[in-house]
Amino acid sequence: MAVVGVLALQGSYNEHLAALRRIGVRGVEVRKPEQLQGLDSLIIPGGESTTMAKLANYHNLFPALREFVGTGRPVWGTCAGLIFLANKAVGQKSGGQELIGGLDCTVHRNFFGSQLQSFETELSVPMLAEKEGGSDTCRGVFIRAPAILDVGSDVEVLADCPVPSDRPSITIASGEGVEEEVYSKDRVIVAVRQGNILATAFHPELTSDSRWHRFFLDMDKESDTKAFSALSLSSSSRDSQDGSKNKPLDLPIFE
Repeated sequence: MAVVGVLALQGSYNEHLAALRRIGVRGVEVRKPEQLQGLDSLIIPGGESTTMAKLANYHNLFPALREFVGTGRPVWGTCAGLIFLANKAVGQKSGGQELIGGLDCTVHRNFFGSQLQSFETELSVPMLAEKEGGSDTCRGVFIRAPAILDVGSDVEVLADCPVPSDRPSITIASGEGVEEEVYSKDRVIVAVRQGNILATAFHPELTSDSRWHRFFLDMDKESDTKAFSALSLSSSSRDSQDGSKNKPLDLPIFE
């Protein structure tokens, strides 16, 4: 049985553990680098990202978390977890915060505003319905949520949503020495996948819909299948080479 680690520094890790139990999957709490060993996949839950970063630094977790992401094992970040996994974050507090990285995107830390501007909405998720069945929409719970401003070419967009009319105006630095620009699009990205990394700006663990957790677990199966295929291909190649070595030489025939 797959063992899923849930980073348990702060935030909604208990809700993720409960969601995993509902679908018969073993989840374990992770607070120290050595607890990442032996895990098949990892969930980085929502919470207060600055606090989580300070605690991760205190436990010297960042090097181990980056190494885990680099192994190709599935990692899912929800809300604050999305911020952790992004290569770049804007809208941070003075001094910023350390990131794990690995996800080729730019995230705005508090895109949707304060706690008072938290909201729920229906999201169109045809890919999720195709993979896991059920409705082609899901309930998105956004709590002081981030959003994804742009993504790299290898990143698959899984869901977006309309920008709420009451969201406070934000500006985004275009680059060093360049004036800031106002985010003016009417929709914003809230769920993506890049290889072994899944990220959602909302909280599926706070709903009864288990499809996102099932989708994440299927990513683990995909990585196992790819590893097995690569191993089989490597073995076949070696067998072919060994067979060539053991094959008797074709000597010339003189008549």
